[in-house]
Amino acid sequence: MPSRLALFERPAGPSGLEYRPDFVTPDIEQELIARMCDLTLTPFQFGPYEGKRRVASFGWRYDFSTQKLERGDPFPDWMLPVAHAVEVANRLPEGAVEHILFTRYDAGAGIGWHRDKKQFDRVFGLSLGSPCPFRFRRRTATGWERFTLAAEPRSLYTMTDEARSVWEHSIPPVAAPRWSITFRTMARRHAPR
Repeated sequence: MPSRLALFERPAGPSGLEYRPDFVTPDIEQELIARMCDLTLTPFQFGPYEGKRRVASFGWRYDFSTQKLERGDPFPDWMLPVAHAVEVANRLPEGAVEHILFTRYDAGAGIGWHRDKKQFDRVFGLSLGSPCPFRFRRRTATGWERFTLAAEPRSLYTMTDEARSVWEHSIPPVAAPRWSITFRTMARRHAPR
């Protein structure tokens, strides 16, 4: 599944941000994109607003209108090996990944500045299709500190620690179609019972 030779790199950015190029092969990338094209992806809903990107959530689903996490459909069987590969690469026990979000960004779609919801803990993103600038920022006494990671196709990024809890992240509108698979573990103190 993932390349055995590619090791995580520590970019010169936020503490807790790691990057692994070529996490999956080009053949697996194409298979994942084809599988995602078969999913029912719906426009991202942020309360009354509709985003340009299209999504499907599994395991859990965050409802922005109620601001609550709800149980979602189980992971598709074809995603289990990929989720397990993410767990192995990050030295997590099997089953630690409890949420998967599939996202399709058509040309012109992006995502604004945000932090992932507090109900989630570690965040892992598999970037597919076209490359994108994955931007980070955090407030300082005099303005903003910024960092941009060039997220290449087939790469996996990991956000923990400050990259996850202090820095915000965003993706500007993409020039060509891009797909993303986000894997998340749960923050036990905020997880629904």
